[in-house]
Amino acid sequence: MDTEAVRSFVRAAELGQLRHAADELGVTQQAVSKRIAALERTLGVRLFTRTARGVEPTLDGQAFLPHARSVVAHADRAVAAIRRGSGALRIDVLGLRSAQAVVLHDYWRSRPEVALDVVTLRVDDPRLAVAAVRAGDVDASFRSVTDPAALPPELRMIHAFHSPLELLVGPRHPLAGARTVTPAQLRGHRIWVPGIAPGSEWAEFYDELTTAFGLRVDAAGPNFGNEVLLDILADSDDVATLVGSRDRYVWPTGHDLRRIPIAGPTLAYPLSLIVPRENPHPGLRAVVDHFASLPPLPEDTWLPTWATAPHRDTDGRGAGHDAR
Repeated sequence: MDTEAVRSFVRAAELGQLRHAADELGVTQQAVSKRIAALERTLGVRLFTRTARGVEPTLDGQAFLPHARSVVAHADRAVAAIRRGSGALRIDVLGLRSAQAVVLHDYWRSRPEVALDVVTLRVDDPRLAVAAVRAGDVDASFRSVTDPAALPPELRMIHAFHSPLELLVGPRHPLAGARTVTPAQLRGHRIWVPGIAPGSEWAEFYDELTTAFGLRVDAAGPNFGNEVLLDILADSDDVATLVGSRDRYVWPTGHDLRRIPIAGPTLAYPLSLIVPRENPHPGLRAVVDHFASLPPLPEDTWLPTWATAPHRDTDGRGAGHDAR
């Protein structure tokens, strides 16, 4: 199997467009198309369907994707094994428009000489991300294991940063004109967050959030992606959603959506990194230092219990101890 064809498939699936995959891989779009077509012939299935916005994996493509990522990761590590010190720091993020990816991009822009590989494992169960770090498929994963005792002894969880939440609404929503909103003002409003996967860390986050503030967070219906969510918000006078203040969202000008900070208290999502306990990638230290340089949140910030409990590593150090 052609490893570069598999790599082209992975990047096209993650970016949603062959052109973007080609730009990232440093080849032409035609070359990416030919690689994927050859891979489809080898596998005997279609891996993509074309949409108005680009390409989406078929059901066969979705099934193949996690294995394809593993093939690429192992190929990269095989090369790195004979080029000591040259391997890029490979970090798993929840999405390429997420706060984690945005902050990593800011870090890389300040140090463009750094070899950094940002990937998305696209798994909801944190145990699968833990397994990827444990196997060496990634050097670190932006996931939180809410029960640190469930981590394998050779891994640990370190604090990265907290992501404050904002309310995202359309121009006809009752709160559209507010400069800030409090959690109390959100009571009674429908907050739609499609795609909350049972057993995921964000499912536990929203469970604690709704209990703490009496909010109505609705995860009903299939998740058709951010574009559809933004279209619905633009036309609705009663639907809102929650987004991270650093998450990157782009919508047509006519949507006139509003991002409204939440204060009194600030609501924040805690972001952690799962990393090897021994001999982490040497590039990780600088990344963690960059996180520490981010502006602090207000003192009255609300966090879920797993982010405020005194979690400890087995060596007695706090979970936020350094990444050396």
